[in-house]
Amino acid sequence: MTIYNAPLRDMQFVMHEVLNVTEELKPIAKYADADIDTINAVLEEGAKFATDVILPLNISGDTEGCTLDIATHEVTTPKGFKEAYAKYVEGGWPALSGDVAYGGQGLPLVINQCFYEMLNSTNQAWTMYPGLTHGAHAALHSHGTEAQKNTYLHKMTSGEWTGTMCLTEPHCGTDLGLMRTKAEALLDGTYKITGNKIFISAGEHDMAGNIIHLVLARLTDAPPGIKGVSLFIVPKFMVNSDGSLGARNGIYCGGLEHKMGIHGNATAQIVLDGAIGTLVGAPNKGMQGMFVMMNAARLGVGNQSLGLTEVAYQNALAYAKDRIQMRSLSGVKDKTQAADPIIVHPDVRKMLLTAKAYAEGGRALATYCAVLLDKEHEHPDEAVRKESGEVLSLLTPIVKAFLTDNGHIATNACLQVFGGHGYVKEWGMEQFARDNRINMIYEGTNTIQSLDLLGRKILGNNGATLKKFGKLIGALIAEEGVNEKMAEFINPLAYLADQMTKFTTELGFKGFQNPDEVGAAAVDYLRVAGHLVFGYFWARMAQVALREVAAGNTDKFYVAKLQTARFYFAKLLPETAMLMRTARAGSKSLMETDEALA
Repeated sequence: MTIYNAPLRDMQFVMHEVLNVTEELKPIAKYADADIDTINAVLEEGAKFATDVILPLNISGDTEGCTLDIATHEVTTPKGFKEAYAKYVEGGWPALSGDVAYGGQGLPLVINQCFYEMLNSTNQAWTMYPGLTHGAHAALHSHGTEAQKNTYLHKMTSGEWTGTMCLTEPHCGTDLGLMRTKAEALLDGTYKITGNKIFISAGEHDMAGNIIHLVLARLTDAPPGIKGVSLFIVPKFMVNSDGSLGARNGIYCGGLEHKMGIHGNATAQIVLDGAIGTLVGAPNKGMQGMFVMMNAARLGVGNQSLGLTEVAYQNALAYAKDRIQMRSLSGVKDKTQAADPIIVHPDVRKMLLTAKAYAEGGRALATYCAVLLDKEHEHPDEAVRKESGEVLSLLTPIVKAFLTDNGHIATNACLQVFGGHGYVKEWGMEQFARDNRINMIYEGTNTIQSLDLLGRKILGNNGATLKKFGKLIGALIAEEGVNEKMAEFINPLAYLADQMTKFTTELGFKGFQNPDEVGAAAVDYLRVAGHLVFGYFWARMAQVALREVAAGNTDKFYVAKLQTARFYFAKLLPETAMLMRTARAGSKSLMETDEALA
């Protein structure tokens, strides 16, 4: 079985030493009791749940998968999943960051972020069942009526009911304006909904008493395109006025997708056969509520790859220390054995450090975004709320795409460390690579995220939000620019920041003349932006580590942090030079290729 030790020390370092989370959230009255000791204690217990309850189900759940009873349309999850979910609910974990008005514990979202990283490391497929509920909950909390909130949010907060988001249809994925699912108004104010959805994660299962589907559909008189999309609550079981469950609704699972990975999660083909739903928000304004779910999901998907990067690294590191193969190129390292452990080989170390650097950089970024989300929704100062939301909007596609791309690189590198054993199921490494692969696709492919970042979030406002993040980088450079010990971190960051300004301006001019230039450059651009953001956080982490070492702290954690930072700036950040060159090559070699693609 795979191993996992929750990276609590690194989470604490990021939260308390680098980002000073409790100070950042102190102005928010509801978080007054969330001190360092409370945060640490909650996450220590969360680590036990992840390691003791759902990690043992990861490989077995992947092997068994989910089963659909065609006659009843009911789905049975893998052995142990339902029981693990009952323990999750019993422990109060669904309510961790929930609104106290609906039975939540009211803790900062950043705690939930770290807890979910651990869950994703130990069993992504299982974690998707409760994970998707958070997005549905957030959409209803923001856009639902008081009656809808009172009907659904209490039991979604407690975990008694789960939630989904039903967008994709067989003929349309990201282009939701093409959807055909219809909603017909009834005399009692409800709607009869008919259509088909596919790729609905956790769309049907046996783990909770009810499933609350949030469904996009078109009213019969809706205008064409995305402006004619509405959002509806469609529960699996109707809910009576007293909160009890009523009749089975006309929404059911018509089939399960046979997938490359996340076999333990039921990816359902959903049939709506005159299902009864209630409208969320205004008619034809469904994307407002759906974007709440989609943005939450995009941050969550980045967190999934962060979790897989961490667990893949831990297992590869343990294997590299134990597996003996050949001698070190620089001479025998272990005379007691017939060969040296493979961790002595430079390229093995490169693969391990790549995964480690991407995990720790991703953790810093994801934690920072969770703090921004808390501040956007809860901070008493409107200006802080507005700016936090703007910066989070900029970083969301980077979290989704950069972290999942890095997860692909890292899980495959860690599989490679195992050699032939990595290709064998019992070690668990090939599952990490398979499970991660979906993260680059769903909730908007990484190309869609790249187009969103460059086209909408940056060029769409002439780089205004990018400049706001640039001010953070500029402040760090100004603070540490004369510190010789920080030069190896600050100088490459400052150089990339300067290049980024020129790079963005150049692409903006080219895109104005030919929009295909934006499409041709977007993926490379996002990766450069990802490294700029990672470079900033790695420099901040190095700053803290250097201060601790200078103060006489002998904890090897800080030495390790500095070594990983040096590796990141020396071996990973330089990728940006190639990416800027390929982006500048333009669209001609892509678009003037009709004969090549005939």
